[in-house]
Amino acid sequence: MTTSIAGDQPVILFDPWPRSADLIFSADLRTRFQALGQIVGLQESEGGKLSPELVDAHLPQAVAIVGQTDLDAARLDRAPLLRSIINVEGNFGQNVDYAACFTRGIQVLGVAPVFAQPVAEMALGMAIDLARGITRGDRLMRAGHEQYGLAGNRDAFVLRGQTMGFIGCGNLGRALLPLLQPFRPRLLIHDPWLPDGLIRELGAEPASLEQVLAEPRVIFALAGVTAENQGWVDRKKLQTIRSDAIFLLMSRAGIVDFDALVDLVGRGCFRAATDVFPTEPAPPDLPARSVDGLLLSSHRAGGLPSALAAIGELVVDDLGLILRGLPPQRLQAARPETVGRWRNPPGRSYAPGTRL
Repeated sequence: MTTSIAGDQPVILFDPWPRSADLIFSADLRTRFQALGQIVGLQESEGGKLSPELVDAHLPQAVAIVGQTDLDAARLDRAPLLRSIINVEGNFGQNVDYAACFTRGIQVLGVAPVFAQPVAEMALGMAIDLARGITRGDRLMRAGHEQYGLAGNRDAFVLRGQTMGFIGCGNLGRALLPLLQPFRPRLLIHDPWLPDGLIRELGAEPASLEQVLAEPRVIFALAGVTAENQGWVDRKKLQTIRSDAIFLLMSRAGIVDFDALVDLVGRGCFRAATDVFPTEPAPPDLPARSVDGLLLSSHRAGGLPSALAAIGELVVDDLGLILRGLPPQRLQAARPETVGRWRNPPGRSYAPGTRL
């Protein structure tokens, strides 16, 4: 174990904004976390990001950083004992000199896996809702315009046996796959980062982006935003979606031409659902709010209390291993080949006292 200014206790810098200790640690986990070493910033972080002065004062002794601290090469040079950076927001932001970390053997880890299961369940729920017209039927009945039996199901369909498509198959796609198995779909996957053999092992067919948009009746957009795929699914590609299909945007709005998506759904070209928006919080005059056939969710698919609490468990488990000289087992490791490509927007506080 690395020694520090606190005797044999390692110094751990805690800078989790837009998270907070109360969100990610139960009382038991907080106790376990504090037992790992001298925690710097546990109280100060409740008001936002740690001040640059506080960070710089403790970098020379820090063995680990838990949070989204800006770490350019100069700052990393002032942290000779640093062994691990644990991002608890969910995205690998471009505010860290990853090349320097990899050169020095600093482990950079993230908590994205905790959100995969809850978002996957929401994706399935929204797919069923769109396919069966659940929300639309509820609204019609409340307004006294309901239709019974077949008349209320003209556009409805069952998921069982349908051709489905994935745009991207990372943590979220892998969590969604077993949820779809009972429906016995024919599954097409387009993911440039996966070899065809692995896609087949997942029980799916490798496909082009064009195939994944044009053939399936259910399309799940699950890819994060990278330097290569911003605006990937443009208007021209969206226009190839079949008229009886449903399109579910569950990852990041940046991978699609969002305005074109809203416009095409508004024209009745297909139905869609989205949990994400180009600007969040979404403005009051967002055109999507008034589009029939578009199911809306306010970026809440992954933000469950249970998911946020799981962050603390993963952090404590893996940081404990790292401090014992063992490899982490639960968090997602940043990879030199891909970490510099991510362009997912950073998390933020959406309202006073509310954090994602």
